[in-house]
Amino acid sequence: MFVVCGEALMDVFGVRDTPGGMDMDARVGGSPLNVALGLTRLGQRAAFVCTLSRDFLGERIVRFLQQEGVDLSLVQRSASRTTLSLVGVDSKGVPAYSFYGEGAADRELDLRSLGELPETVRAIHLGSFAVAVQPVGTALRQLVERERARRLIVWDPNIRLNVQPDLAPWRELLEWMLPRCDIVKISDEDLHLLLPGTSPEGFADKARAAGCSLVVVTRGAQGAVAWSRGAQAEVPAQPADLVDTVGAGDTFQAAMLTWLAEGDRLSKQGPGALDARSLARMLEFAARAAAITCSRRGADLPRRDELPR
Repeated sequence: MFVVCGEALMDVFGVRDTPGGMDMDARVGGSPLNVALGLTRLGQRAAFVCTLSRDFLGERIVRFLQQEGVDLSLVQRSASRTTLSLVGVDSKGVPAYSFYGEGAADRELDLRSLGELPETVRAIHLGSFAVAVQPVGTALRQLVERERARRLIVWDPNIRLNVQPDLAPWRELLEWMLPRCDIVKISDEDLHLLLPGTSPEGFADKARAAGCSLVVVTRGAQGAVAWSRGAQAEVPAQPADLVDTVGAGDTFQAAMLTWLAEGDRLSKQGPGALDARSLARMLEFAARAAAITCSRRGADLPRRDELPR
């Protein structure tokens, strides 16, 4: 069983003008939510840790996750509103983004009410802005400290500058997380933001020296590279009829964790013991899953039967 921690929101797209306003298209979103969804679609049990609003948008998020089979037993509820991410174009046709998250439900998490996690939990995934904003960021750090001795801690920085534009908190989070996580997956874009001039190899050396046992750097169309304690592997991107890349990184993460689970590699020692051949197979599986998502509109993550073993 996986536990996935982080935000849940509505991505709201401006579609077209109407005589008195504008048509909008709202979609359930949030990077951690996508990872929980991806794990569930790939046949894993994933419990989502988040505080969801009782407003009509929060109820829609709940219904969506229930329909997909995501475990909501650890979800908390709040009267605070749902986070909104608005996407449209300005008067010159340039993409315009607005984010409304201050005081929203997914920034609230009561660790005391969460209680002890089920014994079946093997890994905890965290990522994106929930770890970087307050007060939820403090609660998630406390959860990491409480659980890291007995469960795998998995982290994807997934930087969101529209939420926290100052890079200093993201860099502080990097230095805090690396000694506490077992698996870190980072995009080359986020790596360049956090550590300008640092190569993937240099980052892998830094992360492993801090204590990470598995380091993965995704490079978009250039593929992905991974390091365990004693091995390295690199694979190219999988061919895809590209529609968009929304959710590709979350898909890669969910597929990578699924591959580890299916191979019984979710012990504290498992990821670090992977040899070069196993690393390559893991990356290939994750890349194939991400390619499927890229071939479809939005974060439409694949199901297990779409990925031959």
